[in-house]
Amino acid sequence: MKTPPVVSQQEWKAAHQQLLIKEKALTRAKDALAAERRRMPWMAVEKNYEFDGPNGRVTLLDLFEGRRQLIVYRAFYEPGVFGWPDHACRGCSLGADQVAHLSHLNARDTTLAYVSRAPQADIVRLKARMGWKMPWYTITDSFDADFGVDQWHGHNVFFRDGEKIFRTYFINNRGDEAMGTIWSYLDLTPLGRQETWEDSPEGYPQTPPYQWWRWHDDYGVEVTVHPGWLDILSDPVGAALRRQEAEKKACGCL
Repeated sequence: MKTPPVVSQQEWKAAHQQLLIKEKALTRAKDALAAERRRMPWMAVEKNYEFDGPNGRVTLLDLFEGRRQLIVYRAFYEPGVFGWPDHACRGCSLGADQVAHLSHLNARDTTLAYVSRAPQADIVRLKARMGWKMPWYTITDSFDADFGVDQWHGHNVFFRDGEKIFRTYFINNRGDEAMGTIWSYLDLTPLGRQETWEDSPEGYPQTPPYQWWRWHDDYGVEVTVHPGWLDILSDPVGAALRRQEAEKKACGCL
């Protein structure tokens, strides 16, 4: 294995700074792409799709759980898939292991659901074995074929306006690899992260970053925002400098 050269701390920092410029440019490009995604046209969902759930038959509208946004991942767990019935597809299982705590996603009016063609009894058993918590439903009709996930996995994104449902985005193949964090999910949605720094169409819901963040068992409870966070919100650059000064004083460096 031919490894990179070993250099001094100063040379390493210089190399890191050069690469950081490209990384920041990539971050800004992703932000711009997400802003463009929020302006993509929508497609009305005209058919009435039904699924089997742990408590009986449900509709696509029910999968929203009352929220405005829904992300549906088609996981391959059914007869004929390698690993059946003990395991789902290896790739889909790796993706399921990456799913973050859903309370943060739910706090942004967004629901994540998994769907497969396996019966509910098998899905319930698999979730218990693997420690997965996401809602997981059984496809009963042409949902997978109609939304491009009958032969391959993928995430479909939907928006609900009352009882009207719209398809807003779709991602599969290598795009699925990065899914799992709250931010990767929200960046796919029509409303985005819903934070004030985002470039979103006029009238979209937005709140300051940090202020809506909670411990995952603390949503729905009125809490006081830490004063340090308020300092970051009002003056992020100054807050960073003040934090550095405080750290230097604490270690006796000043």
